[in-house]
Amino acid sequence: MEARDILIRPLITETSTALMEEGKYVFVVDKKANKTQIAKAVADIFNVKVEAVNTINVMGKVKRLGRNVGRRSDYKKAIVKLAQGESIQFFEA
Repeated sequence: MEARDILIRPLITETSTALMEEGKYVFVVDKKANKTQIAKAVADIFNVKVEAVNTINVMGKVKRLGRNVGRRSDYKKAIVKLAQGESIQFFEA
């Protein structure tokens, strides 16, 4: 699996912005990727040293509007902790 295929997009929320102060960054990743692959992908793309990776499988919610019922898709979220003094410039801008 290619490094750019593993990281789908960054996840920017109020909680993830607060985690950036601790050196933790949140990404939506491929469902089949494991922690080792995620750490290698972040290190290769952003040229940083990864200290730890935590992953979470997020289940999609059922949404409805009147009679119409739909479902949001499931996805995998990764919280990547960088080594002391490291940061990703993409998030700082």
